[in-house]
Amino acid sequence: MTERGTARGELAKSVEAILFVAEKPVGRAELARVCGATPRAVEAALLELEAHYEGSGLRLQHDGDDWQIVTSPSAAPHVAAYLGADRLRLSAAALETLAVIAYRQPVTRADVEAIRGVNCDQTIYTLASRRLIEERGRREAPGRPILYGTTWEFLECFGLASLEDLPSALTPEGERLAAIDAASAAAGATSGATDGAADGATASAGDRT
Repeated sequence: MTERGTARGELAKSVEAILFVAEKPVGRAELARVCGATPRAVEAALLELEAHYEGSGLRLQHDGDDWQIVTSPSAAPHVAAYLGADRLRLSAAALETLAVIAYRQPVTRADVEAIRGVNCDQTIYTLASRRLIEERGRREAPGRPILYGTTWEFLECFGLASLEDLPSALTPEGERLAAIDAASAAAGATSGATDGAADGATASAGDRT
């Protein structure tokens, strides 16, 4: 494992520089094209950077084969204080909705409401406005409803390197729940809560459980 402060290879330095200036995540194939290297060599460079960032205020984050440099979860309180971030100030209702979307994505609003048993218009609006979820196209069904999924900001806010790092929910007996069971359990935990009141004065009456 590469220790902090040791010299990095030239390819790792180039990959780091590209990810630093990129305005959005960059795929491994694109990194290979720009750097004139093979995808395997870029993969080795990414592993080198991951090791280099261990214990620092930065880390590599990926969603599938797309990569970017983000701040470390340990630095989140200070970064949030500097930016005035409020994305993690979510109600229980919004967190339940976010959990359903994270584990079942891509999902429609109707899918989420079927699991939670309440209208989720306001909570989905809140999560989208805080850039924790985004539209992922439309389902090929009557009305072509919008599909939602989580964002890179979601991963960063919750300290996840990728969706594979989402925690598994367990039953009291220690058995692993399926994603749908986990989401249903979360939704039922506060079924008497009011989505609208929890999300602020702008919530609509339809958010009440």
